[in-house]
Amino acid sequence: MLVAQVMAECELEVWDCLSAVSDPELDEPITDMEFVQAVEISDDLAVRVDFRLPTYWCSPNFAFLMAFGIRAQVMSLPWVKDMTVTLMDHCLGDEVNEGVNSGRPFHEIFAEQCGGAVLKEVVQTFMAKAYDRRQEAVMLGLRAMGRSDAEIVGMTLGTLRHLNVAGAEAQRQMPRYLEILGVQGLARGDSDPAFPTWDGGRIAAADLPAHLGRLRATRINMEFNGALCRGLGKTRYKEVEIGPDGPTLVDFIAGRVPPRDMPKPGPH
Repeated sequence: MLVAQVMAECELEVWDCLSAVSDPELDEPITDMEFVQAVEISDDLAVRVDFRLPTYWCSPNFAFLMAFGIRAQVMSLPWVKDMTVTLMDHCLGDEVNEGVNSGRPFHEIFAEQCGGAVLKEVVQTFMAKAYDRRQEAVMLGLRAMGRSDAEIVGMTLGTLRHLNVAGAEAQRQMPRYLEILGVQGLARGDSDPAFPTWDGGRIAAADLPAHLGRLRATRINMEFNGALCRGLGKTRYKEVEIGPDGPTLVDFIAGRVPPRDMPKPGPH
């Protein structure tokens, strides 16, 4: 009983780690997107994570980045002895799985399989979009609190850290925004500006409306892609409840049941 409880707690730790891995295009956790299909932990503390994407041809850039992120996050747990990542139902699944589980340098594998793309540059492109989306949410939360544009652009990191911003989305994005500020080295000390641009510049109060307009365009694009991914995923992986009388011809035509379960024709 004790062993089962420990294993259950270990599995929860793995799921917590996976929630820190985001779809790079959408800046949404892969757990929220329901990409993770299974987590298995063996008696010798080796972890296996199976994940799948909305379409068979999802960008290999995204697939590799998520697979690398999964491995890095899970291997950061001190008790994990080994780890296997399995991308399912993808046109480059074999390449992704071999690459991420081989132990070879990620940037080397990424360049081989992604047309010579430089991993660091690709990551920075997606991080910039994530930064914009998170910054917009926090700024709008401050505006909802009645803060003026001058107060917002002049705010320091120390002041921002102690505020409870208004709105569910602003509250959700606040810790993520603070995290990306630190990771990118854009703001670390309490006296640093809380809202630099991605390239480290300052925003004038008069320019804030235009700046927010640009951030809004980024967010709308990401939200559209997120909605599209969710829709494609639900269509591709149908989870349908079959009626009490079993599957019908309509269920079979819609792809809800395999041919062997197709109802037999009745008498004419």
